[in-house]
Amino acid sequence: MPGTVETIKDTKLVEGKAVEGVLGAGKKLVTIYVMGKWYQVPAGLTITKALEYLGYRLVRGVGCRAGFCGACTTLWVKKNDYKLYSGLACQTMVEDGMYLVQIPFVPAEKRIYNIEELEPNGSVVLALYPEVTRCIGCNACTKVCPQEIQVMDTIQEIIRGNIAKAARMAFDCISCGSCSLRCPAEIKHFYVFQLVRRLYGKYIAPKAKHLEKRVKEIEERKYDGALDRLIRAGPDKWRELAEKAQKDEEVET
Repeated sequence: MPGTVETIKDTKLVEGKAVEGVLGAGKKLVTIYVMGKWYQVPAGLTITKALEYLGYRLVRGVGCRAGFCGACTTLWVKKNDYKLYSGLACQTMVEDGMYLVQIPFVPAEKRIYNIEELEPNGSVVLALYPEVTRCIGCNACTKVCPQEIQVMDTIQEIIRGNIAKAARMAFDCISCGSCSLRCPAEIKHFYVFQLVRRLYGKYIAPKAKHLEKRVKEIEERKYDGALDRLIRAGPDKWRELAEKAQKDEEVET
């Protein structure tokens, strides 16, 4: 029929059983293994999309789908390759012969502390996370980081007491836990980096005057009237305002 996309019926193999599906013409299939079961999926899909193609309903281990939330940490090995690989399912393309399993949460103990009672120095971090000093400098953490953070170097800066520099280096950490899964010293980098960034934000980073002003205005209830009008405006008005904001047009309050 004119205007339709040309498709062909394919055989989607699930544990050797034929399941009908629809693929674009000429689409190549690759074989992957999920939790020990083998499937065939179209080449060019991310791991996340491949799982959904197979009918998996992703209720854990999936979030932003853009490489920012760190929820879809995945481990895999390749056929005839002894190495264990890790990455984000939403950013990693499937490969033929890939054996994979998702890790929705990397098990780690988060130390309890009151940020108001801490000082911004390396000793505080090492007291809460003494395993940091066990770093052997193997750089395995850096090699697996999907954000390309210099993880090992950041740990070394913490040991030296350079909290501000470490916080800036770890700014893009998404807490996926890939580094900790590979660390022979059993360092839980993402919790260490979280603490360092909090210390930096609380005690070291310059205060944003415009933010302090806006918080004061909110506390004084300056925007209560505008917020009430916006809530009553309804979806059509919200859509109109959102479109104006996207076009950098002036939005009335």
